[in-house]
Amino acid sequence: MNNTWQGKHGPLLIAEIGGNHEGNFEYALKLTQLAIEAKVDFIKFQLYSGDTLVSKMESPTRNKHFKKFELSKEQYIQLAELCESNGVGFMASVWDESYLEWIDQYIPVYKIGSGDLTAYPLLKAIANIGKPIILSTGLSTIEDVAGAVDFVQKQNPLYKDPNFLSILQCTSMYPIPFNDAHLSTMDTFKNLFNLPVGYSDHTEGKKALEIAVAKGAQILEFHFTDDRKNKEFRDHKVSLIKSEVLELIEDIRKIYDLEGNKVKRPLPVEGDHVVTFRRAVYPLKDLKAGTLLTEENLTILRPNHGIDAREFYDVIGKRLKEDVVMHQKLSWKILE
Repeated sequence: MNNTWQGKHGPLLIAEIGGNHEGNFEYALKLTQLAIEAKVDFIKFQLYSGDTLVSKMESPTRNKHFKKFELSKEQYIQLAELCESNGVGFMASVWDESYLEWIDQYIPVYKIGSGDLTAYPLLKAIANIGKPIILSTGLSTIEDVAGAVDFVQKQNPLYKDPNFLSILQCTSMYPIPFNDAHLSTMDTFKNLFNLPVGYSDHTEGKKALEIAVAKGAQILEFHFTDDRKNKEFRDHKVSLIKSEVLELIEDIRKIYDLEGNKVKRPLPVEGDHVVTFRRAVYPLKDLKAGTLLTEENLTILRPNHGIDAREFYDVIGKRLKEDVVMHQKLSWKILE
């Protein structure tokens, strides 16, 4: 099986439209088309009904907010088909279990949002489908994350396979300062769970995403919009626009170029510098045959011709078989 988390440009790039359409389907179509043009791997939405997400009694204002942002079943399917017809994956955080029946055919990878990391009934329903899952970890302690990973893997052992389960570092506020991103948490996840890791970004700009790639993120999720100006909904402020995503893709290529190969060796680009920049053992002055070689009558100079500088102390105590002049290249055959 291919690596689920391998994207066209390296890490899997997920453009999160989420609620940025604010319930306007035509705007959702526009954002989807722009994300397609941004060459991402997946375009992600949030599928929900306000009444099955938020208690009307306990949080009426939030209930009303999410109801305003709802799209219909037919509209979500149209968005999914637009993605598919353009060769881009459709992804969603499905917040209503009843939606799974009709949306599943369009979703190759499920995303569990930070708010649902502890929603075990929903985790169970999605784990029983058996498709790859991405867990986002905003709001969480390491015990919360471990609990969710353990629960999913117990529901379906398939999720012990790294191709089927991954974890994103995330801080669930919009926007956050750099010192709340905590990208090093990815290392903790990698060491504890032996699963692929990535980063879901809520900072402004793309710098955190670039650094996450350099730190080994295999998945990058970022909010996406057409323009951040004159927008009241907070998610727009942490969103990238098309040109910035294209710049990010170019930045990723440069980061991978800079990372290079883990094997340390002289490179062709270094040319003859392994000789011209390295030193060898040379006579510090003219010396007659029979002279005992000491630290006082030898030196190390560039280029590395003759006896390598690493053998300096092996030369000490030898005698010359013939006369040499200052800075003459030495060889083992004239020593005894």
